[in-house]
Amino acid sequence: MRAWQRMLSGRRLDLLSPAPVDIEISDIAHGLARVARWNGQTTGDHAFSVAQHSLLVENIMEQTNREMTPEWCLAALLHDAPEYVIGDMISPFKNALNGGSDIRYGDFEDRLQTAIHVRFGLPASIDPELKARIKQADKIAAWLEAVALAGFSEDEALTIFGPRPELAQKPDLTPLPPEECKFLFLKRFEILYTSCHKS
Repeated sequence: MRAWQRMLSGRRLDLLSPAPVDIEISDIAHGLARVARWNGQTTGDHAFSVAQHSLLVENIMEQTNREMTPEWCLAALLHDAPEYVIGDMISPFKNALNGGSDIRYGDFEDRLQTAIHVRFGLPASIDPELKARIKQADKIAAWLEAVALAGFSEDEALTIFGPRPELAQKPDLTPLPPEECKFLFLKRFEILYTSCHKS
């Protein structure tokens, strides 16, 4: 059974044992810009992409955490990077899959995330404190997206995602075309990656 995918960069990525050398940021940006959040059930002329969501989470991390390092920002930007290969499976479906199968969805996701981190000079597994901060920023992003784009009431968002987030700068959640998302994601990646790897 084939367990690899050919990427537009020409790389062949083994899904069972992903190698950092087979991961290219151009493939990640291209894929994430075309993967829709909320299974595409959002308002707007375009899907709200995982690339745009990743930019939002990284921005929220900067707004809500003091002393952010470029490495932490890069980890936040790449927090959903495995979805360039495996798509954005909504949490309820992940829960259903994990409850009735010997193969955990998270195992594939974790292996790919590890390879992505190693490829871009981050620790293979991130510190639990950073992981918790990224998760909190992700939850804030989900609250904002749910109410602004996915048809949730504020009461539903409160029940599912927690209290209404208070941010100094309100993000623009207008869904962008894929090529624009790809460009913005790559631009932000280059800034952070360069800051992380200054000699």
